[in-house]
This record gives sequence, structure tokens and C-alpha cells, in this order.
Amino acid sequence: MTPIDPESFGFDQARHLALRAGFGGTPVQVRALAAMGSEGAVDYLLDYDDIDFEQVQAREFDRDILHPETADEREMYRRARQMRDENALAQLRLRRQEAQRDDRRQARDLQRWWLARMIETPRPLEEKMTLFWHGHFATSYRTIENSYHMFRQNQLFRKHALGDFGELLGAIIRDPAMIAYLDNNDSRRDRPNENLARELMELFSLGVGNYSEADIKEGARALTGYTFRDDEFYFDERNHDTTRKSILGVRGNLDGEGFVRAILSRTAVSKFMAWKLYSFFALDTAYNPRERPESDDKAIDDLASAWRRYGNEIKPVLRRLFLSEHFYSAQVMGQQIKSPVELVVSSVRTLHTPPRDLGILLDAMSLMGQNLLYPPSVAGWSGGRTWINTSTLFVRQNILTYLIAGRMPYGYDSRADSEKLDTEELRQSIETAYGDSEGDGDLIDSLLRFTIGAATQDRRAALHAYLDEQGARLNAETIVGMLLLISAMPEYQLT
Repeated sequence: MTPIDPESFGFDQARHLALRAGFGGTPVQVRALAAMGSEGAVDYLLDYDDIDFEQVQAREFDRDILHPETADEREMYRRARQMRDENALAQLRLRRQEAQRDDRRQARDLQRWWLARMIETPRPLEEKMTLFWHGHFATSYRTIENSYHMFRQNQLFRKHALGDFGELLGAIIRDPAMIAYLDNNDSRRDRPNENLARELMELFSLGVGNYSEADIKEGARALTGYTFRDDEFYFDERNHDTTRKSILGVRGNLDGEGFVRAILSRTAVSKFMAWKLYSFFALDTAYNPRERPESDDKAIDDLASAWRRYGNEIKPVLRRLFLSEHFYSAQVMGQQIKSPVELVVSSVRTLHTPPRDLGILLDAMSLMGQNLLYPPSVAGWSGGRTWINTSTLFVRQNILTYLIAGRMPYGYDSRADSEKLDTEELRQSIETAYGDSEGDGDLIDSLLRFTIGAATQDRRAALHAYLDEQGARLNAETIVGMLLLISAMPEYQLT
């Protein structure tokens, strides 16, 4: 974890940083990062609050599609039931079903909005961290069926993306989406629900083996009364257990905030969260220290120490990781499988392809195993090698072909002729980034280095053979053809 020598931070290291701390960038953008030097580039990505971004962030979603029954609505239901008016009851049910359909449409709009934001943002680390927290504090729309609550949670992750983890943990126990997802709104003083208390420790902060079943039961009592009304957190004082509790060695009349403070007092938090951040940004590695390589374990211990030193602040921990020699080692660079979101968004951002139809991109990401707003469980997505199988690899290739050339498995995109990849812009960008200072300026070598990280002999030969078949013509059509060949290479699936 020694800081990288500034002299060793060049284009390839900047490309790696752009992909891991965001979703990549064009060759010219990567060259600009490299010119900043290691510290300048890392701080530029981390200090994103200094960058204005209004294009897609101002969107507000309808909070009133689903709402608690009003007094008038309850009276209508009561009268209809009392009079056994089946027509009136059917109309009321239909009204509710229409609202639910509208909410599902808004959930789809929210997915499009977030995907557009990841593609367009000049603050990529902000969205990468929002994606990290979405997988960490996994909540599914399928369970809570309230799009506005999902939007509010998404904004919560963005607000606390690089801040104090303790503040985020305190906010998550007051988040309506999480409360509904883990049934804490059904928790009662005389019958506490243990779901939120268990996951708060097991998956969100401490990790398996660092708490007891007794801590779960006591934590559930501390969280009684933590519910919501409409779109806002509500503390139901009458339903809160006010008796003495003992959680993780802390005793007293603890409520949810006291529970969070008890969790944060444990050193296991720093080790667990250092592992989660390292696995997401550096290398997928085992949770159990005895099952992971020594180099991974030392790096995680170093990040855990930084976590404790900076008092649960995320930004300085990531700064230490992104500036480390280890982060730019051959052990880390090009050794992580892209998630479906990373594959799609980085392809648009690095190759500057047209984003085309966001709905098609979202559907493809779902088929590849990552449906935004619909994580498979409270544990989020497993990631790593689970992203790749015979089915998902087929979809990965198809969606890249769609982005690069507008071709679809079942036909041709009607907009493909008008929405083309600007091959001349890409070529100029690559020549600007590589031509003068990175070697002989050969487009094939530069294209391979930029897209898959290395211009190996066999990959270079494959592209030269393709060009020879096309009469050695280097034009828009053959550049697209080379990109299609590159996107089919296994290395393209790695970051």
C-alpha cells in the first residue's frame, strides 16, 4: 500500500483509475487525467462536489402516485362494504390497480434516469459509489412497490456517498424503503421483528461472526417504533420498547441511534467495510482472511486502519487505495470482471457510442444478471465470476454489438443509420492520446491498449488479418468491424 511513484503514473494507470473509480472515459479524457499526476487525478475524482452537474440530476419524481388512504377514501370503502356495493368496490380496486401500474411505470423511469445519469455525469465516482451502496444496502422495488421511496433511497446513497459511514448507517434505519423491505414497520413492542437488526449487523456493518443471536434480539427491541408515514420516517413512541437493553456490550435504554453507536464502537466495522470496498474497487476476494491471498489481507488491514484513523469517513480510505502502488499492480489491473452496469456504461463512455434506447440497455442488463432497483436479495449481487455464464456471455456480446453498430439479435435498429458511432472522433481521440508520446501511433496497437489494456501479438494479428480481408482499408466501416472483434475478446469483459 506504499503510494505509487508519481513517475509511474501514466496513461495506462489513468485508464485503470477512470474505469475503477468511475466508468472510464475517452482517450482524451484519460490523457487529461494522466496529465494531472496521481494525486491530482485521484483528488479530481474524489472532490466531485466542485463540479456542477445539472443536466439530469434535477429530475423530481411524483411522490403522490401511491399515498395512504385519505379520510374520504376510507369512508368510501366503508360505505361500499356496508352497502355491499360491488360496483363501487370494483371501481375503488381499479383505481388502486391503476395507481400501482403508474408506479411501476415510474420505477422504470427511475431506472432510465439513473442509467442516463451514470452515462452523462462528469462526477463518475459519485454514481459509482451510489451503485456500491445500492448493492450494499440492497433494497428491491419488487418487495416494497413504491418508486418514490426507491428514488429517495437512491438520493440518500448519493448524498452520503463518500461521507461518514456512521451517518449513513443512522439514516438507513430511518429510510422508508429499507424499513418496508425488512418489515420493520411490522415490528411491535411485544413482538419485535428481527430482520432489520440482523441485516444491520450481518450484511451492513459487522459481518458474520461478530455479533450474537442475543445482540439481534436486543437490537430488534431497540428498533421497535421505527416506521414511516407516507414518505417520511416516523418514530412511534407508543410502540417503542423503552426497557433496558444490552447490545454488543453496550447497556442502557437503547433506541435505534444507540444501536448504531454500539455497532460503530466495534473494530469489526472497519475490517468488514474495508473488505467490501476493496472487493468492489480492487479485487474480488474472500471474506475470511484465512481464505484470501496474503497481499489482499495486508491491503484490507491497511484500509481498515485508515478507516479507524479517519473516523468512518469513506473518502480518505478510497484516496489511500487509489494512490497505492498495489492498486496499479499487475495483480489488480485488468483482473476484475465488469458488472453488467459497468460493461454497458463504460462502453458508452469510453467508445462514445450512441446510448441508443435506454430501455433496451436496461433489459440487457437484467438478462445479464443486474437489474437496477431489483437486487436479488438483501445480500445484493454476488458479482465476480457469477456475472459470467453461457447465457450472460451471449447477451453481453449482443448488447455490445447493439451499442457499437446498432445491430440487434432480431433485426436492425431503425435509428442505427442516423445514430452512428463517430469513428473519426474516436480515431482522433486515440491518436491524440497515444500518437505523439506513447509509441509509433499505430491505430491497432493503440486501440487494443485502450480497449483491453494490452496489444498482445495474437490480438494484434487478429485485427491485422481482418483488415487484410477488407483490402487493408482503414475507414469507418472497418473501425467498427475491429471494435466488434475487440468486444468479442474475453479481455473486454475485464476491467
